[in-house]
Amino acid sequence: MIRTILIATDYSLESLNILKKVMREKDASGDQNQYNILLVSGYDTGDSIRDLLFNTKSTIFNKLRPQEFCEAYTIIKNKYPHLINKIVCDIFTGSFQRTFNNYVKAENIEEAYYSPSIKSKGNGKFDLIPYIKNCKDFKSYEISVELKKHLPEKGRLAEIFVEA
Repeated sequence: MIRTILIATDYSLESLNILKKVMREKDASGDQNQYNILLVSGYDTGDSIRDLLFNTKSTIFNKLRPQEFCEAYTIIKNKYPHLINKIVCDIFTGSFQRTFNNYVKAENIEEAYYSPSIKSKGNGKFDLIPYIKNCKDFKSYEISVELKKHLPEKGRLAEIFVEA
């Protein structure tokens, strides 16, 4: 059976530790389901007509998401091919709980994972955690992600493999 999971992210490599922990737990429990993973960040599109007309999701992702992030989630996907059906990056642009609830229903999201240590601030991003906590349409889980300050290869793809 295919199920859908939402993971709140800020498109940093550290935020992929949530995905890594969730997949490790599901693999250890012998889960037979496959998952569509939605890596979602809140994004304020602004109210300028120019921004609304000429910004597409791809231009927004070019601003928010580094190439290393895409490479890292591809590595995780390849590590758990029996669990992951597909991984999709998305942005939530609404500003009301009702809009978020409609997004959850439209995407058939059954579980959500977040970490309070991942801060989605700056570059137009906003935090999805309050929306996730207030949504009654799925089960939400807080994952503790320990951010290490002294990594041997800070800012590189190897960060995703450092055990938190």
